[in-house]
Amino acid sequence: MKLKLAVLPGDGIGPEIVDQAMKAVKAVSLKFKHELEFEFGLTGAVAIDEVGEPYPEKTHQLCMNADAVLFGAIGDPKYDNNPKATVRPEQGLLLMRKKLGLYANIRPVETFESLLHKSPLRRELVEGADFVAIRELTGGIYFGEKGRKDDGNTAFDTCTYTREEIERILKLGYEFAMKRNKKLTVVDKANVLESSRLWREIAQEMAPNYPEVTTEYMFVDNAAMQIIQWPKNFDVMVTENMFGDILTDEASVITGSLGLLPSASIGIHTSVFEPIHGSYPQAAGKDIANPIATILSAAMLFEYAFDLKEEGKLIRDAVAASMAEKVVTEDIAEGKAYKTSEVGDWIADYIAKA
Repeated sequence: MKLKLAVLPGDGIGPEIVDQAMKAVKAVSLKFKHELEFEFGLTGAVAIDEVGEPYPEKTHQLCMNADAVLFGAIGDPKYDNNPKATVRPEQGLLLMRKKLGLYANIRPVETFESLLHKSPLRRELVEGADFVAIRELTGGIYFGEKGRKDDGNTAFDTCTYTREEIERILKLGYEFAMKRNKKLTVVDKANVLESSRLWREIAQEMAPNYPEVTTEYMFVDNAAMQIIQWPKNFDVMVTENMFGDILTDEASVITGSLGLLPSASIGIHTSVFEPIHGSYPQAAGKDIANPIATILSAAMLFEYAFDLKEEGKLIRDAVAASMAEKVVTEDIAEGKAYKTSEVGDWIADYIAKA
């Protein structure tokens, strides 16, 4: 099969972790005799520095013409520390989501046996935890009307959702639930917010179309508590943009390291595969960042963008083996800590020899 990728390393540790993921992509492509074609593009702070905007049209066209996008991270302290900056790296991420029609972010949350002791939660709570969080990406408060009034002393952000936006993300949630353990948790704040009441109303309309799926409704504050108390009770969780942003970051600590969780952003045009962590500028260039989340994102790329399950599984097996053999970076190492590049080389070598 011909695989055409757009590769956007981005900022901070992005180039280093994407480099390791590409080692795995190349090794798998070679092993399964796929024709791999890829091209790099600018986004984030590096794009602002070079061309003045965080998601240039050239990068957008590169993404539109690709089968999938492998993305690193966006963010730079020189913009974080300047509240008056009119152009920011993060605007590139929002623009990419909007222009590619990426309406759903898929974040699997699962634990690794060799790292259960690293979780801040007790072993019996997290052992076997395995659920998928689906976050709506293109609506809600991040994209609603916003501004200042009263001479800048009053600020407002508007949360707006349409029926179409809610229906398509709920449909995706039900499809995932049908392929898993047939349980869908719809997270909202319907006791307070009108937008959440529309979410719940539409979910109640759609639920009878999926009689095999148990649909439960949960207020977001309760969901935040239950993710910590009973993470194994969740199968598929679906929610709006801001709630999803917060809950998925909360859920990420269950595994013991933010550097382990991949994600996929899918929608109308080209899908984007990326780690859930940020650009970690303090570690940039030091060869110490954990590349596992990005490598697992590459596994999701094979599975979701190309329906190549065997290839994705081989990458996952290689990652599991590296952790079992304690070939890991300093954030999760207990003895010797390996460099970012060494972990990438080890995983690529495992794939080649499998």
